[in-house]
Amino acid sequence: MKFQEVDSGDYRIYAGAIERGVGSLFQAAVVVTKQQSSGKRVEVFRDDQVGGGYLWSCPKEALRFAIQRGHDVVMCRTGLSQRV
Repeated sequence: MKFQEVDSGDYRIYAGAIERGVGSLFQAAVVVTKQQSSGKRVEVFRDDQVGGGYLWSCPKEALRFAIQRGHDVVMCRTGLSQRV
């Protein structure tokens, strides 16, 4: 499993490339948290099967796709939980 973190304003995007199946294929996952005024981070979005569970042949591409999904969520505010 490979991970990458990216900050986007008050949000932090956690991307993962999870090895699946034979042949070293990778599934993308993303979690987005928001920094609250208290300093606590609250999860506002999670997608464990980014791209509908599509399998990438390298972890770099799976991570790139997961990070892009996280940026889309932050920029468009789609799918964010009401806990924000």
